[in-house]
Amino acid sequence: MRRLPGRAAGLRPHAGRCRLCFAGRSAGAATEIRPPSGAGAAVRPAAARRRAGRGSIALPALLCSVPLGPRRLAGRGYNQALEIARPLARGLGIALAPQLLHRVRETAAQSSVAPERRQQNIAGAFAVPDAALVAGRHIGVVDDVMTSGRTLNEVAATLKRHGAARVSNFVFARTPPH
Repeated sequence: MRRLPGRAAGLRPHAGRCRLCFAGRSAGAATEIRPPSGAGAAVRPAAARRRAGRGSIALPALLCSVPLGPRRLAGRGYNQALEIARPLARGLGIALAPQLLHRVRETAAQSSVAPERRQQNIAGAFAVPDAALVAGRHIGVVDDVMTSGRTLNEVAATLKRHGAARVSNFVFARTPPH
């Protein structure tokens, strides 16, 4: 598994570290999601748990995906982050909670927003409907693409306001910094 930078310059450290989980290949309308070459152990529970015991990876108690707003979900027909989270949760032997986090406000795609306006774009966009599921737990958040890290920071801040002990991010792809 290739380690990505954990913190971008100037961002609050809510999001913690990010890991590249999968490599994908698109073929027409379907996308194949698979572990990157040489990283097959990253999605095998026994291997991941052995590494966790050696301190290199602390597995979350629960995984959720970054939710889409209703309009974007209707337009796309599925949540890419959730589709990435499904095999990751299975592979790591971690429960997936698709409804743990809700997007309560539609936002523009972060990639389409000027870097200095991204925090304003995403602020207040998420809510946790059942804080009891989050309180005191290590939550893993799966996202498809990390642009500036502002979305992941906002999600992590929301989860921590609802009592999450720790938040780890698992990211499919990263755009180059601006």
